Amino acid sequence: MDILLKDIMIRDVVTIGPEETAQEAAKLMAEHGIGSVVVMDSTKVIGIVTERDLVRKVCAKDMPSSRVRIRDVMSTPIITAEPDLSIEAAVQRMFNNKIRRLPVVENGRLVGIVTISDIAKHMRTKWLIEKIFE
Repeated sequence: MDILLKDIMIRDVVTIGPEETAQEAAKLMAEHGIGSVVVMDSTKVIGIVTERDLVRKVCAKDMPSSRVRIRDVMSTPIITAEPDLSIEAAVQRMFNNKIRRLPVVENGRLVGIVTISDIAKHMRTKWLIEKIFE
């Protein structure tokens, strides 16, 4: 039986609007202990901002984070997945696109996110369970 993204995805996704600032994104990431926020325009996923984006596009350029808009530093186009996608297919999509985070969208609506760490945790748990029952 294939494990699907809907089985392991994080459902409580932290989002931000395109007109918010890089500073606000950094605060959200720090408050929630996460490495990215999904950028939403109303109900549509339009991008993602990662810690790496903030370092390379704001800090490394010595830009004031309180003045930099999310729309100017977000990664786009956004690569997404469906909840019924298998973990194996998701890993391949992430590898092919050189990304570590995959927002999960169903009928145009954001329903979750899966990171490479989430997949690694799941695989580790699966491996440990298999070892116990060998």
